[in-house]
Amino acid sequence: METNQNYTTLLDSINPKTIEEGAIIEGTVLSIEKAAVFIDLPPFGTGIIYGREYINARDVIKNVNVGDSIKAKVVELENEDGYIELSLKEARQAIIWKEAEELLNNKQILELPVKEANKGGLIIEWKGIQGFLPASQLKTENYPRVEDSDKEKILKELKKLVGEVLSVIMITVAPKDGKLVFSEKDGDQSERKEQISKYTLGDTVDCEVAGIVDFGVFLKVEEGLEGLVHISELDWGLVENPREMFKLGDKVQAKIIEIKDGKISLSIKALRENPWKEFEGKIKKGDIVKGVVIKFNRHGALISIKEGVAGLVHNSQFGSEEQLRSSLELGKTYDFQITLFDASTQKMTLEFLDPKKKA
Repeated sequence: METNQNYTTLLDSINPKTIEEGAIIEGTVLSIEKAAVFIDLPPFGTGIIYGREYINARDVIKNVNVGDSIKAKVVELENEDGYIELSLKEARQAIIWKEAEELLNNKQILELPVKEANKGGLIIEWKGIQGFLPASQLKTENYPRVEDSDKEKILKELKKLVGEVLSVIMITVAPKDGKLVFSEKDGDQSERKEQISKYTLGDTVDCEVAGIVDFGVFLKVEEGLEGLVHISELDWGLVENPREMFKLGDKVQAKIIEIKDGKISLSIKALRENPWKEFEGKIKKGDIVKGVVIKFNRHGALISIKEGVAGLVHNSQFGSEEQLRSSLELGKTYDFQITLFDASTQKMTLEFLDPKKKA
């Protein structure tokens, strides 16, 4: 039985003279029959738990005695026998979800075992409700680091956590959808804050490559503390596959560019000379430059005028993505006209100068 001490009462919003279907109401057990429980609900009358509701709540009813005070949910105001039909199981669920919302708001850390694993993350159960812990919400030391991002290999790594007890918090509570989502990242905040307090924004740190994923590289700053270098912060040049640049165990230096919510973000390229500075004040709108086609995307073609300095030629100049790709060849050099150049924000757009259109 759940007690008033453990849960905030849900009766405050109920008018003492009226009740509605769906309301949570409290009463005293009058009698327990073979297939029904009768509850005194003054001043509303007598409530009954029977039929399917009785069967659904058998595990709770077996611990109930005459005279006990219990909470139930109103499912029908008056049945054909004049009783208020009640659901004990639904009331218990409502109270549990209320507690979940309080845990969410308080960011309370829970120690919960991992029940199952799938390709997306882990299944964790709390008070009979199955919740999900996405792989993206795992601490870096538990993140499945698979060299080729193979889903079967990721699942194999995640299965190693089944049976382990993790420190987690709730980050999503959706009673209507029966949805609970957990995060392990903030489950050790006090310890992590103590570690991070030794570092400040702008520090250069000696690190070791601890994990490589499609979106970047995890670096071990010290034992138990890792930071992420997002793929955009690996190099000034275009990086499509971090695994082609690094391998596990590599020693690298990185700069701390953000400390937020108990996490450290790092940059490797920030410690390297910014190639855009070479062109600051030297290139302007209207200038003609030579550039190499280094990548196609859904917006157009990425053109490099020097390693680490690239901008976009948009599809709109050609009429369609197909026409752009038929006009430009990957790896070839062409003449382009600058339409925007801002070294401070590393932004550049260009226009293709089609030699066929020259007079």
